[in-house]
Amino acid sequence: MDHPIDGVTLTLGALGVADRIQARRPQMSSAMAKIAALLVEHPTAPLEMSITELAAQAGTSAATVTRFCRLIGYSGYVPLRVGVAADVGRGDVHASWHADIGKSFDPDDTSSDVLHALLGSHTRAVQATASSVDLEQIDRIATAIATCRHLDIYGIGGSGLMADELQSRLYRIGLSAHAWTEVHAGLASAAIQDETCVALAISNTGRTSETIQMLGQANSSGAFSVALTNRPDSPLAAVAHEHVVAAAPEEYLQPDDLSAKHSQLFLLDLIYLLVAQQDFARTTTKLAASAMAVLPHRKSVRTRSRTQ
Repeated sequence: MDHPIDGVTLTLGALGVADRIQARRPQMSSAMAKIAALLVEHPTAPLEMSITELAAQAGTSAATVTRFCRLIGYSGYVPLRVGVAADVGRGDVHASWHADIGKSFDPDDTSSDVLHALLGSHTRAVQATASSVDLEQIDRIATAIATCRHLDIYGIGGSGLMADELQSRLYRIGLSAHAWTEVHAGLASAAIQDETCVALAISNTGRTSETIQMLGQANSSGAFSVALTNRPDSPLAAVAHEHVVAAAPEEYLQPDDLSAKHSQLFLLDLIYLLVAQQDFARTTTKLAASAMAVLPHRKSVRTRSRTQ
């Protein structure tokens, strides 16, 4: 619906309820202004109240509410409620997008915008992690892992992938290590750890209950416990002997945030390399043996002869 204001035609159809109210405020009577104030303070009021209830809440009449609806471009109270519901839906969509994708990215961004925002997020995450690393702490952890009888690694969901990656790499250089990504099996293993073992738990938020339970059990069993999280004040950090922080940008932090994964992987890679250094001879021997074992399964690179 179009409304002329000071010679300018304003198209209200493309606007949400709040924007319509703002655009028509100069034309509102004092009674309508009360309705506007109510809707600004409680935008979902029309979804929760009948027209009579809303009028009473605003200190006016149902007839005034109807006139208010028409002034802001709706034919009546029911279309106003539809407009409010649509606004709520749009708000939920954007809130979901920001929660699941990240505040650094918008649905209308170009591929170039996404590329550069993504690069910035990942770079900042790794740089922030590197700048906060306590190398003396990492050395202690690496030494404990290199000399332990057994290493348990705990992680659920995406953090479980990180646990599997570390376990695979350490196992290849001769360490007894196992990754547990299911709480029952993980708890059973944690219960038989002792002071000769190390337990490392990975959780971005540090609030995954299964991971907290597994590390807590390993700690109670006597293992040297390490937590790798983004939250220094998390419950997981509280049950660990050592806590390592993997930083991630706040504007891009959702459950499957890859920048957080890269921060985790960066720290795990650092720990792995320092562990590998502890026994260089063993590391090189084990890596060479595993490389030879899979060599027959690798296709050779052949160069094509060119026909002149």
